Amino acid sequence: MDYAIHVLIISTIYIILASSLNLLIGYTGILSIAHAAFMGVGAYVSSLLGLSLGMNFFGSLILGALSAAVISALIAFPTIRIKGDYYIIASFAIQVIIYSIFMNWDSLTHGAIGLTGIPKPVIFGYEIVSRNSYFLLTLFFTFLTLLFINKLVTSPFGRILKAIREDEIAAQAMGKNVVYYKTVVFIVGCTLASVAGSLYAHYIAFIDPSSFTLEESIFILSLVIIGGAGNLKGPILGALVLTFVPELLRFLHISAFAAGPVRQMIYGALLIIFMLFRPQGLLGEYKLR
Repeated sequence: MDYAIHVLIISTIYIILASSLNLLIGYTGILSIAHAAFMGVGAYVSSLLGLSLGMNFFGSLILGALSAAVISALIAFPTIRIKGDYYIIASFAIQVIIYSIFMNWDSLTHGAIGLTGIPKPVIFGYEIVSRNSYFLLTLFFTFLTLLFINKLVTSPFGRILKAIREDEIAAQAMGKNVVYYKTVVFIVGCTLASVAGSLYAHYIAFIDPSSFTLEESIFILSLVIIGGAGNLKGPILGALVLTFVPELLRFLHISAFAAGPVRQMIYGALLIIFMLFRPQGLLGEYKLR
């Protein structure tokens, strides 16, 4: 039962990540493979604030989110005008640069050694130690994230995002500032990813650069592709499927050494199958082009 709660906690964190990436891909048509990097920004900033300054959980989470917002804004201005395949290359570069900072800024991030002893959240004097309590915490943040995204995408702002996704030139011809809307949604998506990173760091109590690699960004992308882009339900389903189904490998008596590669092969095979036969995913409304 305790392990099932652990998987549920991880799945709620991935729901936040997948839903925030869906804002970029499913609603705006921005295909980014740098989401794990911004997850890492939130994780490192909130962890360092907790470890070095003893800052409380909510304060460190907010400052982690603000850091991700500032960094994503600085990145968005020169890159958001790039379109199509060129933007995918740009997002790849963003992922590599931020990962390299995590890996090589030893005096701050401790490089490959990582950060240990990250404090557990303390809320109103109560330390969130048990997995049941932490699940309620991540569930609360997941609910807030989904509520915020739902309000955003059903507003006039969200309808403009969909117009940009379908035909950017037509949206621009109608007088919409496409660069502005794409920049704002990019900042929002990256900021939400940083919140998931903070939750992850304070739960695991240890982070290192290996948690925020290009492979992790591709995994988050696969949650959106398999679950389906362009609505709220798809990323939720994708996160649940891809966090729970691989756990079945534990019942197949596969060695711990082989379990990781087998899991990666399953993810890759699912991506190929869905892109060939159902590019809109299980519950999606938007086909990746």
